[in-house]
Amino acid sequence: MAGKRRTIISEENLVALLQSKDQRGFSVLYDNYSSALYGVILKIVHSEEIAADVMQDSFVKIWRNVENYNRSKGTLFTWILNIARNTAIDKIRSQDFQNSQQNQDLSNYVNTIDSQNSTSFDVDAIGLRKIVEKLRPEHQQIVDLLYFQGYTQAEVAEELNIPLGTVKTRIKSAISHLREYFIVIVLLIFYEIVSLYL
Repeated sequence: MAGKRRTIISEENLVALLQSKDQRGFSVLYDNYSSALYGVILKIVHSEEIAADVMQDSFVKIWRNVENYNRSKGTLFTWILNIARNTAIDKIRSQDFQNSQQNQDLSNYVNTIDSQNSTSFDVDAIGLRKIVEKLRPEHQQIVDLLYFQGYTQAEVAEELNIPLGTVKTRIKSAISHLREYFIVIVLLIFYEIVSLYL
């Protein structure tokens, strides 16, 4: 998102404009803070399109609730930042967002999990390649290109000469099968651990 030209105005005057529902205040707020809020939102939702929607929702909430802002509890920026963060978090917890993520490529899926849990792992160390080999050939091919080779969904569609919708369907199915394999593995490990104490 392109940076906005900042308008120099004291926070006190800006709050006064906003709380009196003066449109000039909203314009200044947007010009001065939209880029910063967008960056924070994007890190949470991992999608430029969704980030733009969330930012719009955030500014609507800010405009509607600005009379509740109390400067004794923090700066205006901290207040609007919390609104943006909470709106973004609400978005990723929503059912619509969860459904949309079922079609994202495997590399984004793994990276999202990794960033949320602040962990990293060696793919070969957990035997993911061996598990992928249990998938149907067309699913193996999709996972290999998307996850191991770093292709985008559009690049996979072009490489394999298949529709983008087919790529999304196959990766969704592949992820579903991988989940099933992981559940079986976890259960087997659990039973092995339990058997040690019987």
